[in-house]
Amino acid sequence: MRITRVESIVLLGRFQLVRVHTDEGVTGVGEVSPMNVAVTHTLVEKALAPLVVGEDPANIERLWHLMYHKPYKLGPMGAQLEAIAGIDIALWDIAGKVAGKPVYDLLGGKFREAPEVYASSMRRDMTPKEEAARAVGFQEEGYRAYKIHSASPWMYDDGFDQTLDTVREMRAAVGEDFDILVDVNNSYYPHTATRIARALEDYRVWHFEEPLAAHDYDGYAALAAAVDIPIAAGEQEYTRWQFRDLILRAQVDILQPDVIKCGGITEFKKIAALAQTFNKPITVHNTQPTIGTLAHLHLWMSTPNCVYPQEYNIEPHPLRDEWPIWQEPVLVENGRMRAPERPGLGVDLDEDVVRRLADASAS
Repeated sequence: MRITRVESIVLLGRFQLVRVHTDEGVTGVGEVSPMNVAVTHTLVEKALAPLVVGEDPANIERLWHLMYHKPYKLGPMGAQLEAIAGIDIALWDIAGKVAGKPVYDLLGGKFREAPEVYASSMRRDMTPKEEAARAVGFQEEGYRAYKIHSASPWMYDDGFDQTLDTVREMRAAVGEDFDILVDVNNSYYPHTATRIARALEDYRVWHFEEPLAAHDYDGYAALAAAVDIPIAAGEQEYTRWQFRDLILRAQVDILQPDVIKCGGITEFKKIAALAQTFNKPITVHNTQPTIGTLAHLHLWMSTPNCVYPQEYNIEPHPLRDEWPIWQEPVLVENGRMRAPERPGLGVDLDEDVVRRLADASAS
């Protein structure tokens, strides 16, 4: 079997899928993180596709090596890894279809049957009472945890911040048997992060995500040593080498790789093995409730240290809610998700919808 074509599909001008075609008619689909689709679309088509066309899709490790090392000066800690992720996930989809097994079987089989997810709110326009009421609604749907984004990203102590007010209202509304997670997107200087973390401990917040500037590893190490609340980070790390530094230098408690950012399933498994070596749990970064979530789902099922509820985006998403791009959407039921039993990732795209949204993007 040989790869004949790598197809980058841009939907609605914002979202990017990758389809890998073979000479035996087996295709695989992946997704790219939608940070800047114009950049990653060009990377897939002009930099990466020429490296893999004509190759055997079964040689996933070799192809990952080629895609990482050949064009590495284009940016291996960002757009390049996101573009690699789209192709890599599609290769695993092909591998599962050829083997006649779900991807999780190729990754070691089921470690857990139906991974739990938490409700991840991306909104910053609600009052603390409104967010608390929203959390209660998801609690009633069967979720046992909810994450807020409660401050201006990268504000350096100078911007919108209602973290403590929101957490206070939410704890009073949801009671004690419900986890609250807080993500402030790199908002604070170290002394402020320490003060906020200590206050969050009083409300029994489960994890405190990215309070400091990305890659301030020494600052993270000092913060983690100063407080008891688990510190989480990793959405801005892309490779096993960066996660090594996040573990050894930053000393964070919970790691957050994202399969459509960190180079796909191949690199995620290496990061997970490294994390397990150092006894670190994984709670992924996951904002795309379509192919990205599906790839994560196979990893959650098969990776021992994906032990806590994993992130699930609860905001309206056009590819899931308005124009579902898959024939049989995989959705949350009572706060849990179950991977399809079919080969590969386990879903088929709705070709009519994909074609329509791709045409809309082109126009």
